Amino acid sequence: MRIAVIADTHDRYPPDLPARLAAADEIWHLGDVCEPETLAEFEALGKPLFAVLGNNEWHNLWPLERRLERAGVKCHLVHIPPPRAPAGVHLLLHGHTHVPRDETDARGVRWLNPGCITRPNRGARASFGWLILKKGTPPDWRLELL
Repeated sequence: MRIAVIADTHDRYPPDLPARLAAADEIWHLGDVCEPETLAEFEALGKPLFAVLGNNEWHNLWPLERRLERAGVKCHLVHIPPPRAPAGVHLLLHGHTHVPRDETDARGVRWLNPGCITRPNRGARASFGWLILKKGTPPDWRLELL
């Protein structure tokens, strides 16, 4: 399973991004979409799209967090990273910082952030992530720079 992971679009994204995500099996947005219409082109791709609320959303169309299991990997999606990963998850995916992240904590939970598509922070380049999950193999995380 190939999952495109994006965050912090803040109502904007590069015009070629929907075409770049067309090969995804699913699209996960980790918050700060802002206007729901921002996702229209991604929804038009016909792939399952899962979003969480960010701290810049004015509505409550999505949950604050999601738990998804794919290929036996338990994923926790949230915008603002919590101080500690919830029990029982393998991957914690978050946005908010506008900086890519790939770290494993002392409990073995892998923390992933795809960075920001439109307003990267702290010298990072604009980016999104590809999460490749295959039963029986470790998760493969690839950052794609824009």
